[in-house]
Amino acid sequence: MKFSNVDLSDFDLKKRNSDKKNPKNSKKIPVVLGTAFLIAAILTAIFFLWSASFFKTQNVKPLSEEQNSSLNAFLDQTYSLKRSESLKPLPYPIVAADLEVDSGAAILVDAKNGCILFEKNADEVIPPASITKLFVMYIVFKEIENGNLSLDELVAPPENSWAINMPSDASLMFLGQGQIVTVRELLTGLAVASGNDAALALAYKISGSTKDFVARMNYEAKILGLTHTHFEEPSGYSEKNVTTARELAEFCRIYINRYPESLRDYHSAKEILYPLGKNLPSWQKAKGDSTAIYQRNTNPLLGKMEGCDGLKTGFIYESGYNLALTAKRNGVRFLSVTMRGPGTGSKQGNFYRVKDGTTLMEWAFSSFADYIPENKIQKNYPVAVPGAKTKFVNLVPAWTNAVTVPHISSQTAAEDAENVTAEIQLPKCIYGGTKLGAVYGQIQYKLGNTVLETVPLVADRTAQKAGLWGQFWGKLVCLRIR
Repeated sequence: MKFSNVDLSDFDLKKRNSDKKNPKNSKKIPVVLGTAFLIAAILTAIFFLWSASFFKTQNVKPLSEEQNSSLNAFLDQTYSLKRSESLKPLPYPIVAADLEVDSGAAILVDAKNGCILFEKNADEVIPPASITKLFVMYIVFKEIENGNLSLDELVAPPENSWAINMPSDASLMFLGQGQIVTVRELLTGLAVASGNDAALALAYKISGSTKDFVARMNYEAKILGLTHTHFEEPSGYSEKNVTTARELAEFCRIYINRYPESLRDYHSAKEILYPLGKNLPSWQKAKGDSTAIYQRNTNPLLGKMEGCDGLKTGFIYESGYNLALTAKRNGVRFLSVTMRGPGTGSKQGNFYRVKDGTTLMEWAFSSFADYIPENKIQKNYPVAVPGAKTKFVNLVPAWTNAVTVPHISSQTAAEDAENVTAEIQLPKCIYGGTKLGAVYGQIQYKLGNTVLETVPLVADRTAQKAGLWGQFWGKLVCLRIR
């Protein structure tokens, strides 16, 4: 096909004539482009203004009561060992300590988190002897907490709790006929003098009979998960009362953490003087305080070991010399239980109680200290959730237990604890929604380059995925945040 004869000048002339006739055609394209640019600019501005709200993480909505309950229930189930009151291993490996402990069974734990630092035959079933009385005190405090009893409530000791009706070798606070004694005084009699008579008097006061009170003791042991602990009577006199060093330590930790006033008001008391004139029956009132019997606390380390403020001794021939011991220094508390302690007679038995208790406690305080996360980290970490129906969620630590810090590099364990760092690893955003309890970050507690513990950071709520349009814009927001 040939176009050699076409005159292009005629074509250009016609086009110029057409433009002169329709001047709008030449201006149409710039207007369209300008409008498109303006719309794009407006949309961009709107997007940036809207997406900026995702940076205001302080606007995260607090959980409702129902949501908070769901979160705690999920965490308690998923991280049951870490969040429970059970004893647990340290979260990092250590070389087992070679300690000279003469007791047949022993265990040492960090009272704040339940981490086991040392153990020896801790699962051997042994009679607790008078340490049984701690369970009596636990139930008394529970009754007071529930409003069923008060410390100043008066108790008339039943006949079978009178000192004259007790076995000749029983420990006593010396209750007698016609006496009037308060619950507070009976607790002191249990903690200081290890009175079998006080145990019986409280059993009758709470349950109406020894049998029913012992059933209560076994019920409490069961709900605490103490599967090898069983009681036949409340004073510890019977060898049929049994437990293990591990379960006894677990119980003691629960007891002092729930009722710390027991240490201050009772277990650290150095002496008891009873009965005073106010306790005597009318026919003995004239004697005043002259009949009072002075007894020192049975704990041989009370007043001798720095920071010792409890807990309880126990002895019957079938158990040997037992000791539940606790001490606190510079905010750090350790708890030990030694059972089947050797010795012929109380003097020798106490010698080994002191020796083993001192060995365990001094090693613990020189080798470990506590780092308290709650004092160092946030309770929650808000994170944006673009592409979801909820803008923000909080990431929360799955647990906030104290971290037992080993003495590695500093001059003291306490200095090592001060040098622990918490490395928080968080996503800049979470696209498309979250699931309650799902892990989206972590906290690493480190001493130098040594990781002591890693704690998951989990979503405190479910954030449902948005629709397609919301997901599209959410993707853009996530790209901007990142």
